[in-house]
Amino acid sequence: MLLVFKNQKNMTIQEAQQTVDQWIKQRGVRYFSELTNMAILTEEVGEVARLIARQYGEQSFKESDMNKELSDELADVLWVLICLANQTGVDLTDALHKNLAKKNARDANRHLNNEKLK
Repeated sequence: MLLVFKNQKNMTIQEAQQTVDQWIKQRGVRYFSELTNMAILTEEVGEVARLIARQYGEQSFKESDMNKELSDELADVLWVLICLANQTGVDLTDALHKNLAKKNARDANRHLNNEKLK
């Protein structure tokens, strides 16, 4: 059975979590352990950092970096993050809402009053 991604442009976080879970169960056999996925997440974030250092920083591109796209590298990070959320029972939609509420309460004026940002 081929997993078909429906309406990708308007996928909610919950749908993304479900889609990744379906793919893992149909194609990935099983989730890697949480520790393995944490190591993979670190690796993927490193690939994003490498590409940003070359695109926006002073580092020059190496031949191996030439065909890399930031959007693809960020999607790799998101994929592994969703895997970790799924396997640890985290509802990312709920977590994001709670995180935004925390930031709104804690940081309502913090950045507005930061002289370094003016």
